[in-house]
Amino acid sequence: MNSFSAIQHYASVKVHSGVDAASPHRLIQMLFEGALERIAQAKGAMQQNQLARKGELLGKAINIVGGLQGSLNDREGGDLAANLDSLYDYVIRRLTQANYENNPDYLDECTGLLSEIKAGWDAIGTASTVQATQS
Repeated sequence: MNSFSAIQHYASVKVHSGVDAASPHRLIQMLFEGALERIAQAKGAMQQNQLARKGELLGKAINIVGGLQGSLNDREGGDLAANLDSLYDYVIRRLTQANYENNPDYLDECTGLLSEIKAGWDAIGTASTVQATQS
């Protein structure tokens, strides 16, 4: 096994073990982290004119955002779920457009939107932890 394969295998094991032990809240955080990481990597590939790699990474980011979108609870989420659904749809369309037009500005826009949602999600986890320790 060459060193690159070993690194990939280690990363895969690390991710799988993290998923197995993660709470539902942490799983959503991991999805946000994964999407943001893939977008950043795609931007780097775009800047280095690695078109195939860029497309592969944006495809992964789109799939992750689709997973976030699919995790929404329409029955209990009300307006919030509907608004997030629309926002995720917009991000998916914008990532597709960034890939087609090779425009890093669109990637920055998607990064900003997802980072803002992730910050809110992270704050929910922090508030829950603080509340649980005070009980």
